[in-house]
Amino acid sequence: MSQRDDHPPIARAELPNDTVALARFLIGKLVTRELPEGIVSGRIVETEAYVVGDAAGHGFRGMTPRNRSLFLERGHAYVYLAYGVSMMLNVSSEMQGIGTGVLIRALEPLEGIEIMRQNRGVERLRDLARGPGRLAAALRIDRSLDGLDLCQKGPLWLASDDFEPGEIGQGIRIGISRDADRLLRFYVRGSSFVSGPKSLQE
Repeated sequence: MSQRDDHPPIARAELPNDTVALARFLIGKLVTRELPEGIVSGRIVETEAYVVGDAAGHGFRGMTPRNRSLFLERGHAYVYLAYGVSMMLNVSSEMQGIGTGVLIRALEPLEGIEIMRQNRGVERLRDLARGPGRLAAALRIDRSLDGLDLCQKGPLWLASDDFEPGEIGQGIRIGISRDADRLLRFYVRGSSFVSGPKSLQE
């Protein structure tokens, strides 16, 4: 059995058809990336939900050419460039046409760690994918993956290995100014791979 076969994709039917529920569900799941050098994967330890009517969400003002992948049926990749610097990986989260999503904020690296180190130009394991821009760089995620179906094998997919993440914390989202007090960030309590200041991990 190849590494690729070790991580079967999560069936769309398993994904909750609700943004907040999906953000919580994805904690402990895997993001798997197939690169020419091999498989790279990490366990999701932090997510943020961007819900219907959310002023901080990219779908708040409706569909545009840039955000159209956010309006796909749940389980598709929405990849965008933030602040002209960092790619961000999101998962569309509800029925087609809704425009909501879950930002994947941090991963615990599992496979292809040396590839991640080369992609990031850093050695420290904790810093490879701790934060949405870092994880996208570590997995070499770019706009070419925007709109990809993450529920089937390809260059990038969501997988599950029946891992139980333990206690899941909930808090405010990081780095936003609108609807900033909503408790829509989920994370593995005690994980050193979660992003942001320690004060937000309580």
